[in-house]
Amino acid sequence: MIAKDSFFSELTSIPKKFLQKELLPLLADLRLAIVLLLTIAIFSISGTVIEQGQSPAFYQSNYPEHPALFGFLTWKVIQILGLDHVYHTWWFLSLLIFFASSLTACTFTRQFPALKAARKWKFYEQPRQFEKLALSAEIDAVSLTSLTPFLQKQRYRVFQEGDKLYARKGLVGRIGPIVIHASMLIILAGSIWGSMTGFIAQELVPSGAKFQVTNIIDAGPWAEAQIPKDVLLRVNRFWIDYTPTGSIDQFYSDISVLGDREQEVDRQTIYVNKPLRYRGVTFYQTDWAIAAIRFRFNNSPILQLPMAQLNTGGKGRIWGTWIPTKTDLSEGVVLLAKDLQGTVLIYDSTGKLMSTVRAGMATEINGVKLTITEVVGSTGLQIKADPGIPIVYTGFGLLMLGLIMSYFSHSQIWALQKEGCLYVGGRTNRAQVTFEREIINILDQLKIPKSEPSAIPIKP
Repeated sequence: MIAKDSFFSELTSIPKKFLQKELLPLLADLRLAIVLLLTIAIFSISGTVIEQGQSPAFYQSNYPEHPALFGFLTWKVIQILGLDHVYHTWWFLSLLIFFASSLTACTFTRQFPALKAARKWKFYEQPRQFEKLALSAEIDAVSLTSLTPFLQKQRYRVFQEGDKLYARKGLVGRIGPIVIHASMLIILAGSIWGSMTGFIAQELVPSGAKFQVTNIIDAGPWAEAQIPKDVLLRVNRFWIDYTPTGSIDQFYSDISVLGDREQEVDRQTIYVNKPLRYRGVTFYQTDWAIAAIRFRFNNSPILQLPMAQLNTGGKGRIWGTWIPTKTDLSEGVVLLAKDLQGTVLIYDSTGKLMSTVRAGMATEINGVKLTITEVVGSTGLQIKADPGIPIVYTGFGLLMLGLIMSYFSHSQIWALQKEGCLYVGGRTNRAQVTFEREIINILDQLKIPKSEPSAIPIKP
């Protein structure tokens, strides 16, 4: 029975031994952390360079098989590897979790033990112990108690017992790396949470129209709760400010958020870099288009026809529509517009320019008086929710704090009074020259030393 219990005890200890001796040292290896960080950076860059969340036709058009970009990057490679939605792929999330595990292992196997060792201290009891310090000196006719005020003036915490003294400062520098690791874990957690629960949508809404968020182009598996399906919005007006040269200066959208009975609960005018935020969802002004044209034949009511964007082969943006000038649709004219300044070009069926009019002006076309009343614009909105952003910002704040803390030097000083001599020595983990000057200055203020302090380089 005893042998059986011993066998099971040994069997259950195998995973623990493997964890302590094999897995944790592997995860805590700095080289592994660097490789993981570089891999994450490379795929993050690919997610920035390669357009995310586009249609398969977009990738087939922009990343053809012949010729392949860089000799290998085709639309098939992009879709198979998930490079069209990098931040939501299982392998990218696995990399983040793996890197977080490496940081955690390093924190518990290296940083916490280093902090624990820094908090422990002991007195030096023999003069020979001072020989191994980076800086040491021997002074005659100086008492140990006279050293304490100078150390306290330099913000050292002093511990004294009889003829032995120990002083230290900058323990916060040992805490800094732990704070940095914790902040990086928080950033990774926020990134994972955002990719799992966030979404991105795009809407192109004509001026004066109401809309709901429906055109989701990218969403995490748990994003359903974030999508505002019960929120109705209205674009009260969309307009563009132009510069004197005719180029776009800024475009604006006056948007209302409507309640259950379509009552207005919020209203804001948004533009580029000034979005609308409502219930954790952000509405960005990103694009524009021409939605329709409003016109009148003779004294008829105002009519409206949609305008479609034409393919110009990359030579600018232009929208067009066809308007019949006879009731049997046997004749008509083509209307073209390139902006919302109200200028409309009118062409006949042969492609000949017939007239150029602006909004509010009229012209005679095929015996009919055509009046252009308005060129109706559409606002292009990008709608985004990312619940992980507050977590990421918190992590970055802690990261800055940890970096500042890490710049503090952890300095230690020992002193021993023995046989009429005062032995003083110390070491620091950074800013060696500053530390040496500080110790020399303290010793100069005591008395003329028997031998000048000699700086001994710290051995790696």
